[in-house]
Amino acid sequence: MSKDLQLWNEDLAPTTAAQRTWRWYHFAALWVGMVMCIPAYTLSASLIEGGMSGYQAVMTVFLANAIVLLPMLLIGHAGTKYGIPYAVLARASFGTTGARIPALMRAIVACGWYGIQTWFGGSMIYTLLGVMLGHPIGGENIAGLGINGAQLVCFLAFWGIQFWYIVHGMDAIRKLETWTAPAKIVICFVLLGWVYNKAGGFGPLLDQPSQFVEGGKKAGQFWATFWPSLTAMVGFWATLALNIPDFTRFAKTQRDQILGQSVGLPVPMGLLAMLAVIVTSATVVLYGKAIWDPVDLASRMTGAAVLIALIVLLVDTVSVNLAANLVGPAYDFSSLAPEHVSYRTGGYITAGIALVMMPWKILESTQGYIFTWLIGYSALLGPIAGILIIDYYMIRKTDLDVDQLYRNDGIYSYGSGWNIAAIVAFIAGVLPNIPGFLNAAFPAAFPDVGDFFKTIYTYAWFVGIAISALVYAAFMKGRTAPALSAAART
Repeated sequence: MSKDLQLWNEDLAPTTAAQRTWRWYHFAALWVGMVMCIPAYTLSASLIEGGMSGYQAVMTVFLANAIVLLPMLLIGHAGTKYGIPYAVLARASFGTTGARIPALMRAIVACGWYGIQTWFGGSMIYTLLGVMLGHPIGGENIAGLGINGAQLVCFLAFWGIQFWYIVHGMDAIRKLETWTAPAKIVICFVLLGWVYNKAGGFGPLLDQPSQFVEGGKKAGQFWATFWPSLTAMVGFWATLALNIPDFTRFAKTQRDQILGQSVGLPVPMGLLAMLAVIVTSATVVLYGKAIWDPVDLASRMTGAAVLIALIVLLVDTVSVNLAANLVGPAYDFSSLAPEHVSYRTGGYITAGIALVMMPWKILESTQGYIFTWLIGYSALLGPIAGILIIDYYMIRKTDLDVDQLYRNDGIYSYGSGWNIAAIVAFIAGVLPNIPGFLNAAFPAAFPDVGDFFKTIYTYAWFVGIAISALVYAAFMKGRTAPALSAAART
């Protein structure tokens, strides 16, 4: 393969036959491992608080994940066929230089999630130590940080646990996901049995009617809540819908990635939502209030149960964070400067940003804005997915010249390294959602942006992916790529 060192390193190079060892059950285990996480567990809470019944919340979560599965399978096809990561695939549509924009945007979102999940893990260690000692630990907050010394040490400890897997690479993450996924399923059934025996049933939440039916507090407002909720749930995995080639490039066959993802994502996500509703329903009986936070629930258990529960949550958070929020940005940062940044170095950068960003402060500032966070970045990433899908299937007919993806003077450089059609399509997909985002994130500063833009923002991911796809298709109609340069022919 001829290549430019500014675009190539061993980690970004197409995977070899020897590296393609992932079978369908590895992908299913990967998704079970990622689905079983604290943020996913608590998704149902936001829907029920919005007025849905438990059954409506579960079905909304399931439907959203069935929807987001489609772009995952479509974009994942390229990873398996050519063995290339997301950051390299993006060069076909955005250009060899322009691809750094979607890579960087995906990386920034993932860094935010990586830091937040690391903070969750540190909080579990903090809670576990307090339970084991029999009293809260900590003290005065450290000036400028806003957390106490014990919280900081626990955060750094969990950060260090994850760092071990960064050092040992992708195969260590695959093994972790494969071995922990069955344990998580067993723990879910154990938790169900525990709450059933303790509460003498599954509690009142299961019988609680939807507030959208006649006589409810929000009668007639179901669709006004359903659509933004569905968009937010789609946004939950919108990051993985883009960088799924980072995993599917290791698939043995297309059947393995398609079957594994289809089995591993929508059904487990719906079942986890159902588990959350059932367990939380039982907590109303046990503790007099609904407890949606699994860490809070675990801390209320007694004896060995609390120790086992918190250790399981710790392992769970490690496996989720590494797969969902480390692999992608590690490749993305590597693609920005392949000569100097390997996959492992990209992981170091991700972990370093997670430290510097102080995620506990982000959670403070975004508390109550979970829909703003999820819908907001789905509005950013949806257009990228639309462009990738149209380019790969409609423009290229799934036919890529892999050698040219690693050349600055090849057909995917578009002459200057930028494909203006992709940039225009991306901007067109993002722009309609900006007024609605500003209104949702900063209501005091942008109190009224008009009902039209508020409605558009309700469907942010769908609007972004549709507009960008249509605009890109129109610009690229009749083209596959610019003509080969003289240098590319040699």
